[in-house]
Amino acid sequence: MSHPLDFTPSEPLTLGIELELQLIDRRDGNLTRAASDLLHIIEKQRPDLDIKLEITESMIEVATHIHTTHSGALGELRTLVKVLRQAADRLNIGVCGGGAHPFQHWHERQIADKPRFRHVAGLYGYLAKQFTVFGQHVHIGCPDGDKAMHLLHGLSRYVPQFIALAASSPYLQGVDTAFDCSRMNTVSSFPLSGCAPYVQSWAEFVQFFDHLRSFGIVESMKDFYWDIRPKPEFGTVEIRVFDTPLTVERAAALAFYAQAVARMLTQTPQSNIEDMYLLYKYNRFQACRFGLEGNFIDASSRKTISIADDIRNTLRILRDEVDLTSAGDAIEHIAQVLEEGNHASRMRRIFSRTHSLDALMAEQERLFSGETL
Repeated sequence: MSHPLDFTPSEPLTLGIELELQLIDRRDGNLTRAASDLLHIIEKQRPDLDIKLEITESMIEVATHIHTTHSGALGELRTLVKVLRQAADRLNIGVCGGGAHPFQHWHERQIADKPRFRHVAGLYGYLAKQFTVFGQHVHIGCPDGDKAMHLLHGLSRYVPQFIALAASSPYLQGVDTAFDCSRMNTVSSFPLSGCAPYVQSWAEFVQFFDHLRSFGIVESMKDFYWDIRPKPEFGTVEIRVFDTPLTVERAAALAFYAQAVARMLTQTPQSNIEDMYLLYKYNRFQACRFGLEGNFIDASSRKTISIADDIRNTLRILRDEVDLTSAGDAIEHIAQVLEEGNHASRMRRIFSRTHSLDALMAEQERLFSGETL
């Protein structure tokens, strides 16, 4: 008899990318209810593409196929965005990235008409509408459940890096939150969020899942909103801490940086996992609040450095010790982020120049389309 957590093997270190995107009214830059209409147009024209509804009608999700190279993933992302924008043009709406809309009001959102979303809304109340935030999810292939758990715990050490590099949600409800990534605060409101339990084998994880299921708390992996979670039906671990970037180039670079880190971990597994998890919430908060300038306490050395310096140290190891053939230009893109700042800082620069969140949204739409500003 099959189990919902039967692990489907996949080729190690293959990669898939999902992007949750904002649908905006071009007249004022606010979110608009258009996901079902947009999806209806796309399904008629390109039923082969993986584009689907998200929890509210102001969101749409696109997903790539399985990729092994940076160039292949970036090319497909560009195609997905082109198809999405052409369909959106017919409805006179905009599509853009960013981890949170700068001035939308959660109570105006409409839950998408799918059984799963109606269940979430019924269970979580207003949190479901507040969940109109936008993330990039990266799936990394694993050959079996044991290796998936080892990779999950190893990658957890790099969560502050991933958050800081991807951060693009400094504004919320019309104000600067003083966080580079405010989106994660919304995700943290859910009871089954945070980090996965520290179990070291797939058998232990299945036992943990079955124990929770016996209490009626969970039915599938979808019930967990962890920062990184296993996806046994895909044969992957899924990294969920990235804000959706403002460009597909940044999205592809983040994904293949994560893949490079995963490749490194297969060669030199992470140590001091239990101490790392003691520091997890503190390091995660620093990344959300201060971005690349946040502090990071290394569990192995017990030293505190900036998250930016921790990334620089990781880049040196990757360049010296890891085969980066599949990463293309992704590693150099990440190095450039350290010099120019993340997208949260870019959004603040745009607002400082325009003094308008409406203008910020217009520029975010142009950025996502690939236009040069």
